[in-house]
Formats: sequence, structure tokens, C-alpha cells
Amino acid sequence: MNRSGRRFGIVIAVAVMALVVTSGMALAACGKVTVGEMNWNSARVIANLEKFILEVGYGCEVELLQTSTVPAMTSMVEKGEPDIASEIWINSVRETFEQGVAEGRIVSAGNVLADGGVEAWWIPAYLAEAHPDIRTLQQVMANAQLFQDPEDSSKGRFYNCPSGWGCKIINNNLFRAYGMGESFNNFDPGSGEGLSGAIAKAYERQEPWFGYYWAPTSILGKYPMVMIELAGFDAEGHTCNTRENCDAPHAGRYPPSQVLAMTTKAFADSHPDEFAFLGSISIPNDVMNAVLAWGEDNQAEGNEMAGYFIVKHEELWSSWLPADVAAKVKAALK
Repeated sequence: MNRSGRRFGIVIAVAVMALVVTSGMALAACGKVTVGEMNWNSARVIANLEKFILEVGYGCEVELLQTSTVPAMTSMVEKGEPDIASEIWINSVRETFEQGVAEGRIVSAGNVLADGGVEAWWIPAYLAEAHPDIRTLQQVMANAQLFQDPEDSSKGRFYNCPSGWGCKIINNNLFRAYGMGESFNNFDPGSGEGLSGAIAKAYERQEPWFGYYWAPTSILGKYPMVMIELAGFDAEGHTCNTRENCDAPHAGRYPPSQVLAMTTKAFADSHPDEFAFLGSISIPNDVMNAVLAWGEDNQAEGNEMAGYFIVKHEELWSSWLPADVAAKVKAALK
């Protein structure tokens, strides 16, 4: 990690040490809180940011639980835990979300990404420039050999989401809806790092690449990509695509995605002040992209990226908080 990276790592480490002293001050009011930390970097930033502010500003005792979209939403609806899910892309789990809200089990705190999220299928910008005739999925499929799977030369390779991500279910259904299995292999990269690493590797070698990604991310900031055109969005069809057992997959694009902080209804009712804070979080995509790019350049962990955000964007996070809470957070950073 470079000097800048070490500096902000030290800042957040000092703040964490301060929690040893301050975290017990208001436990009677707040108590223990569990936060689901999703396994991609923007969610790690938000989860660690929530943890830090809830502990320093509200006196909570916070435990981060490693999870991903589908398991987190299912567990919140069925078991009432974790208390908070840091970053839920609703398009991937809309049916479970709507069921949980209707049954009074979960509630939305608000849009944690001010600009929403973008989900799509992409090719690298250099490839699009070299092949201006490849802009639609049909054109990609007609040029499958350009995207040759290194493990199966008879087909192209489509880079899907890792197992456990809601987007993998959607992509699997789109893959079926378009009949892509005749010309492409549906490749699981194994992890978020495996997916981003495949893009970085393709860029380093200026090789063809085709697959799913989303924004805001450091990857799309560092590696320009061109969105491949799918058929138009259909709400009913997309809802079916979010189900593993969708019997009639729809060949349509992703809609713009709401990206929400979720809590259980029990948490929202018993922690109105903390819930109000969660509902105030709103991070512009360009700010998040910059934080994620810094994190990648410095090989930073989630708490370090959160520390970088806290130090660089005081005017933003302090606007989410009552003056007395903001003062506690600022004091912990000194």
C-alpha cells in the first residue's frame, strides 16, 4: 500500500481503537446490531461506514456478517436476521423483497446510491472500436468465435456472476431466453474478484471479453466498457427472470436498479434514530467510483475504504447525521 493508503488505513485504525472506549456508552439504548456485509466492494464500503457511525455516533455494538444478496434477503424475511443489509440491488430479489414488505418483516431505509445502479452485459471499448458491427446480443452471438472459451474452443465464453449473487439467476434465465447455449458457455468466475480480474486481464492483453458487470465500480472507471443491447425491459418478464425456477425466461434488458439499505421491521421499530441515519445515506456514483478506485490501487480492505470515505467526504456524511452525532464521529477521528 502506498503512503496515501497507509495514512488512511491508520486513520480508520485509530478510529476503531476509539470504539473500545465509546462503544459501551449507549448500549442500553442501541444494543447489539448485525449488519450484512455483501461480498463486493461498494457494499463493503457502506457496511463498514454504517458500522463505524453506528458504533461511534449511536453507541451500538455492531457485528458484520459476511453474506450476499439472495441469502441475506431470504434470511431477513424468514429469520429476522441480519438487522441491516447494507446494499441490496432490488431487481435481483424483487419478489422476495415485496413478499417481505407485504408481510411486515422488512422495510426499505432508502437509496444508498444516489444515482441508482446499472446492470448490463458489456464488451471492452477497444473491442467495440475494432468491431463497430458488434453492438447487440444477436451480433455477439453471431461472432461467438471472437470470444472463444479457452477451455472449449467450440464456443464463446460468457462471464456470469458468481454463485450466490442474485444477478446469476437473472443471467442464467437470459442465457436460456436467448438460446445462448448453442454458441456460448455460461462461465462462473467463482467470486467477484474473479469476475473483475477477468476484465483486467483482458485489458492487459487487449483480448476479447464478454459478460456481466455493474456500476458504480472501480472496474468500469478504470476499464471503459460498451454496453451490449438486449431487447426492451418488461417488468413481468424480469420478475420471472429473478426466479431460479422461471418457466418462461424473458429476453429483456436489466432495468435501472434501485440500490437500497434494508432493515428488518423489528429493527426499524426499535431503533428509529438509527433507522433515520440509514435512510439518509446517499452516495453519488462518481464519489463511490473514486473511493473504489482508491481502494483497488491501495489494496484496501472494506474498513480502510470506509475510512478513506469518512476523511475525504466529511461534508457528505455529516449531512446525514444530527449535529450531536456528527460531532461524536468527528471527535473519534482526531
